[in-house]
Amino acid sequence: FMLDQLSLLMLTIVAGISFLVQVYSLGYMAGDPGFARYYAFQSLFAWAMMTMSIAPTMLQFYIFWELVGLASYLLIGFYYEKFSASEAGKKAFVMTRLGDIAFFLGLLLVLLHFGNLNILDMNSVDVTARMSPLLITISAILIFGGVAGKSAQFPLLTWLPDAMEGPTPVSALLHSATMVAAGVYMFARIFPFFSKSAFAMTLFLAIGTITMLLASTMAMVTRDIKQVWAYSTISQLGFMVMGLAAGSYFAGVFHLTTHAGFKALLFLCSGVFIHEYETNDFFEIGKYGGRGLKVPIVCITLAAAALSGLPPLSGFFSKEAIMGVLAEHHNPMWLWAGLLGAFLTAYYSFRLIFAILFPQKIEEVHHGEHGGHGHGDDHHHAGLYWVMAWPLIILAAVTLVLGFFQTPLENFLVGHNGGAEGHGGGHHAWLLYVAVGIALSGVGLAWLEFGRKGASQVGFVERIEPVKTLFAERWYIDHFYRLFLDYVIYGIFSNLFTRNDRQVIDGGIDGICRAT
Repeated sequence: FMLDQLSLLMLTIVAGISFLVQVYSLGYMAGDPGFARYYAFQSLFAWAMMTMSIAPTMLQFYIFWELVGLASYLLIGFYYEKFSASEAGKKAFVMTRLGDIAFFLGLLLVLLHFGNLNILDMNSVDVTARMSPLLITISAILIFGGVAGKSAQFPLLTWLPDAMEGPTPVSALLHSATMVAAGVYMFARIFPFFSKSAFAMTLFLAIGTITMLLASTMAMVTRDIKQVWAYSTISQLGFMVMGLAAGSYFAGVFHLTTHAGFKALLFLCSGVFIHEYETNDFFEIGKYGGRGLKVPIVCITLAAAALSGLPPLSGFFSKEAIMGVLAEHHNPMWLWAGLLGAFLTAYYSFRLIFAILFPQKIEEVHHGEHGGHGHGDDHHHAGLYWVMAWPLIILAAVTLVLGFFQTPLENFLVGHNGGAEGHGGGHHAWLLYVAVGIALSGVGLAWLEFGRKGASQVGFVERIEPVKTLFAERWYIDHFYRLFLDYVIYGIFSNLFTRNDRQVIDGGIDGICRAT
């Protein structure tokens, strides 16, 4: 196994988040008939992810990569008796496998022409002596297919919102430091190899940007609290890919690190609300008095501010690093796209927060009245509440202080993979103020529409019905897949194979029989 700066950082993130999620689950899953099965699947997931993090070769990496995919399928479809959960698990499994096929082909290409899948060797300068620039570009693009599948990059992004069918702690685990971050980690793991193809890096930058913007628009119209954070995960993964593809190894890895903390916090806080009020609709949570749950409401607001890139929280520092490297890019289009994404992120994050904090109407509901959730009445017990609450407090503390460790973390990673160059942000003080101002304007717009007294609580996008439908239908990406399957896969290939079976095989047998 390989223990270096990057793998040690990833091990720490995965182990820390997994531990807190497992403790939180003691309260959330109390009384669930699948309690033992849940912990078995979650432990398998954590083991596969941690072992993948320290794999010394891409072959071993790929094996544990697939085990992560298997464990995530089991967790997403945990409530397999529920049709939507079963379908979500299968959708995640199939869509990530599409990316993994490309990943596998890319590794085969490297093995055939370079003769070695050792990560250190792939990252060395020797690869350029034994592989042509065209081969490196093709291999990099194919391997990136795995990143696109696992980290839900365009066009393989629609499985992630449906993965919310699993228990909420599973969502926290999948969307923070583990499965979806695996793709970005792999990008960072062989960053020097990818960097050898300027065309591939520009393509990845475009994919990350498209992913970030598409997911942000989808988050602006949903009422499901978990889906908002799911779309935000896709968007932030797009930001990480942008940082890496723009040439800054550190910016991408740093945002992966900060995102792990505040995204786990967002999902675990959401789990407390869902557990308490038996609804995923954050407007309903606000109506039932969600702001009365002091620890979760404070923590979710803090995490939303970090997600929005507001100082002095961790997300501010890591987003500023990405914006800095985008500002250094020769094409300003990427920076403008990043700033637009920052505005949309702040808007949809605080749309949710203000809907809970300032509901149009509050119904007097005692915490015991919305119980059940399949876990019995025990989940309202104060002891279980605090079992779920103290991981929130720890993650909130991490979100508060982690950004101040930017320089020590950069020094820790500097020189590794040759990628600490272009950390960005230090020479662009103007950009810092612009980015914060844009984020605050997003918060301000959300306040006008959802927070102030007498607000309609209808967003500007939701007032334009065709646009709202476009965003709610995920830009019709799933519809395109459905048409592709129906008319290309089933329509052409199915008919082709059926005709081949009937005319060639059966016809040949009949002809032989007649001749005989």
